[in-house]
Amino acid sequence: MSPGDAQVTFCATLVDQWIRMGLRHAVIAPGSRSTPMALALAGRTDIETHVVHDERSAAFVALGIALATGVPAALLCTSGTAATHFHAAVVEADLSGVPMLVLTADRPPELQGVGAPQTINQTALYGDVVRRFADAGVPDIAEFDEWRWLAAEWWLSATGVEAGPVHLNLPFREPLVGEVGELPEPVEIIAEDGDGWFLSPREPAELAALIDQHRGVIVAGRGVDRPEAVGALAAALGWPVLAEPRSGCRHLPQAVCAFDPLLRHRPFAADHLPTVVLHLGEQPASKVLGQWLLESQAAGAVHVHVHPQQRTIDPLGIISERVYGDIGAVCDVLTPLVKGATGTPWLARWRHAEERAQAAIAAAVAEDEAAGRLSEPAVARTLSTTGARLVLSSSMPVRDVEWFGAASATLVHSNRGANGIDGVISTGIGVAIGADSPTVVLLGDVAFCHDQSALTALAARQLALTLVVVDNDGGGIFSFLPQATTLTTERFEQLFGTPHGTDVVAVARAHGLGARTVDSCVDLAAALGDREATVVRVVSNRGANVTDHDRIHAAVAAALS
Repeated sequence: MSPGDAQVTFCATLVDQWIRMGLRHAVIAPGSRSTPMALALAGRTDIETHVVHDERSAAFVALGIALATGVPAALLCTSGTAATHFHAAVVEADLSGVPMLVLTADRPPELQGVGAPQTINQTALYGDVVRRFADAGVPDIAEFDEWRWLAAEWWLSATGVEAGPVHLNLPFREPLVGEVGELPEPVEIIAEDGDGWFLSPREPAELAALIDQHRGVIVAGRGVDRPEAVGALAAALGWPVLAEPRSGCRHLPQAVCAFDPLLRHRPFAADHLPTVVLHLGEQPASKVLGQWLLESQAAGAVHVHVHPQQRTIDPLGIISERVYGDIGAVCDVLTPLVKGATGTPWLARWRHAEERAQAAIAAAVAEDEAAGRLSEPAVARTLSTTGARLVLSSSMPVRDVEWFGAASATLVHSNRGANGIDGVISTGIGVAIGADSPTVVLLGDVAFCHDQSALTALAARQLALTLVVVDNDGGGIFSFLPQATTLTTERFEQLFGTPHGTDVVAVARAHGLGARTVDSCVDLAAALGDREATVVRVVSNRGANVTDHDRIHAAVAAALS
């Protein structure tokens, strides 16, 4: 077998093994040096291949596919700086525990360090944010019998109990095209069954006794694998579930969705300090919730955190007990061991407050609609109940849906691992591809501008995808920070407001996408059902948005009083 044939046979072997282990999607950024692997991926009819022109966008598309499916996509680029553009998405995949196969083509050893074009040092390019790094070396037929085992090891590193990104560097020599020979015999790999695992410093009975108190709350974030198990534990304990949108728990009977507006009401917050908090998964975005949890810790509350990744997630410094493992499994074990607060008014008081808060929010949104206004909170509330998958930018959109969204079983995604605004559109594209179902992305105009490259060839993908862009011509979230009132208007606008004047609708139409501006909840809902409207623009004003938020919070406080 010639060296060129060995390369393409090696790539075909890896792809075949990955498909046998579950690979269904490949995302390819165009390039020459990656030809052997690109042909191996594109040549298979049993996976979907998605070509994305920009590497950063491609990486977030792969991230979105894995968010929607739980299965890694193969992400491929050519050599040189192309690989550096994957980095932001790889960081997010690491922090959020999202599996990803990162494949970077490279120049062979003889072209390293001699000024060859498109050549950089790609060894351990992403540092320690990947679960595993390997340089495969130029494929050698002498290692033929090892190829499938290597492919299996790399796959298992990405999809194991500690799921995340794996980086495989692939040096190729010219010629980059060859004839695929006979592949090695398939190997059957039985992945370790991670379902039901958890690690705790205490025996289950001890852990149950620790949390079995009347004044407790469950704070549920992303990472909950089985919401019904959380509901069963909450019912046994007689506790409310403060459920952020990504938890999948907002439809539970015990769910309290308006926890942020509720806890802004100081009398309610003080009267409902818990003595124990069970944190499940990632933390919500609400700073008000964080401050209330700090107050509970200062008052002596026990804080137990359950998370599927074995990493410390405790920015508030309040966690007293850590449990690592499947959240559903932990809930299943604890449910029959607790006596709970059933028969006390604790849960009923929370649910009563939730009902009042939701009614106040709904009334405020209705008032805006009657006045011919479409506020940012109204947009968030409308989208929270559409039934489509929802992808939220990590600035105001994720907060608005968390604070003002209605109770629903809507599946929600947001890149809150690193909390960047990178690749929001691209992530939404990936989610729409992976879920193969209607998907709505809610983002601001700055995040839209940041990921404009994702619009390239989007029209040709024919996805059930709608991008709702709240356009306030700048960084709206900064208007809620102290800088907005302590700096001069000119300095604030220069550094934080950052108006850019981009015509969102014109940009979308330049890419062949249907786009229009809406100014009511009715028109917004209609646009979501219109397959011709890919980009839906909502005009907002940054100053008025702050007032809208204050008004709704005041309405909730009045309802509680």
